[in-house]
Formats: sequence, structure tokens, C-alpha cells
Amino acid sequence: MPLNIVLIEPEIPNNTGNIGRLALASGSKLHLVKPFGFELTDNKLKRAGLDYWQHISVSIYENQEEFFKVHDQKEMVFFSSHGEKSHWDISYSEDLFLIFGKESVGLPKELLTSENAVVAKIPLKTSQIRSLNLANAVAISVYEGLRQLNN
Repeated sequence: MPLNIVLIEPEIPNNTGNIGRLALASGSKLHLVKPFGFELTDNKLKRAGLDYWQHISVSIYENQEEFFKVHDQKEMVFFSSHGEKSHWDISYSEDLFLIFGKESVGLPKELLTSENAVVAKIPLKTSQIRSLNLANAVAISVYEGLRQLNN
């Protein structure tokens, strides 16, 4: 798999469904970290993912601790509107983990300020908005990665 998309505590089923569809389209693996703001059986999730959900490579974790224990030696980039580095400045590599936070508040501060954290943002050309929609941010990041990997 070229990339890993990680959603920490996603809240909106439509976003998660769209991101699942994106994961399948891009050949990426989707990682979902609980708690969720919805049930995986939610009709909105299924509708956004259409009939593709059964084909998506997805792993589910009970909490952040479980996810980071399983993947603690992996290369990761944390996406936040507070990042110093642009997503264009990330050197994407096969198996890179792209970490995104929940829609309402983003990633926990302790993840963004940890010693080796690489934190990136998608540049916004106006101060009139705080951030992009989660599904849009994931799509922008994944396809920049695919561009760099020539996939």
C-alpha cells in the first residue's frame, strides 16, 4: 500500500465514508481509531462510501494507545492547521502514515508537540476560515503523496 490514512476519533460518518472511498481509489489503507461519533453501521457512512465499503482495506483500533503501540516505529506525519510545515514540504514515502484528528478539534496537542512529531498543514489563502473539511484535507494530502510517489 502506498499510504496509510489514519483518522483519530472521527465524528462525522459522511466524512469517514468519503475517506474510505478515497482510500480504495488511491490504494491506501484506512485506520480508524475509536471512539467514533457514529456507528460503523450508520447509513450516512455507507451512503458516502457507496457499495465500496466491503472492498476497503481498513483496520480499527479501540483507542490511540492501541494504534500507537502497534505502529510506534512507523514514519508518521500529523496534519493540523497549526503545523509549521506545508504538506508540499513533506517527503512522502511508501507506507507513510498520514494522521488526522476529529472534525471539531483536530488532533490532541500532546501528539502535535511530541518530541519527534512532524506536523504539516495545508496552506489556506485566507484568514476567513480556520480549516478545510476533513475529507478534503485527506484527499489533498493523499494525492500529493501519490504525485510524489508517481503512483
